[in-house]
Amino acid sequence: MQIAAIIPARYASTRFPGKPLATIAGYPMIVRVYQQVSLTEIVDFTIVATDDLRIVRAVEEYGGEAVMTSSSHSSGTDRLAEAAAGVEADIIVNVQGDEPLIKPEMIAQAVTILQQDKEIKMATLAAPAGPKIARDPDRVKVVLDQQNRALYFSRAAIPATRSNNCQRESGSGKQPEFLQHIGLYVYQREFLLTFSGLQPTPLEKRESLEQLRALENGYKIGVGICRHHGPGVDRPEDIAAVEEIIFQKEKGE
Repeated sequence: MQIAAIIPARYASTRFPGKPLATIAGYPMIVRVYQQVSLTEIVDFTIVATDDLRIVRAVEEYGGEAVMTSSSHSSGTDRLAEAAAGVEADIIVNVQGDEPLIKPEMIAQAVTILQQDKEIKMATLAAPAGPKIARDPDRVKVVLDQQNRALYFSRAAIPATRSNNCQRESGSGKQPEFLQHIGLYVYQREFLLTFSGLQPTPLEKRESLEQLRALENGYKIGVGICRHHGPGVDRPEDIAAVEEIIFQKEKGE
């Protein structure tokens, strides 16, 4: 079974223009992400899908592979689907281009969830989060059913809390009160191509979260719970926190 990892990256960003090329500990951020994904043994090949030649050149300069996609895409999923249509693979891994601390074992975990649960078409990950993160609209939260499948994703603090109990019981044991969604998806390739052709849905547009399109159309999303890998990069001020983690790791701390 062929597994391809595709990293969508666009140069324009409302909050952080040119974000993929922002320098993080000496490397462009998109290169950092590419390097982390490429370490995943379960993945057969990795490519960056972008609409900007500057990003292509940056990836290729460090020995990576990148493809140009349309500049008219309104979402990362549409860019991903265009790139996926041109590759031969059974499973497509979508790693967000602003997750430079993503770990190979996390990618492998999400792939395994998709392979083992025949009732789902896509899988993702989440990590335990505290109340501060839960209240941050930049950090997406998810709530799960008893089979660890997503019930809903939101920028709001879900679930609402009306007791002091910090964990809830589930079919697989106790789960943290809040789960922060991690920007990693794994799709069956044919489902991805179908999914990208669906019209945006009301909740998707309200929350500005593409994964809600799948739930609103009745598709199931498997969710693996893992240890948080560190912050993503939403704004320029997030870079310092990411670099501190990288420097500590390089020092062996």
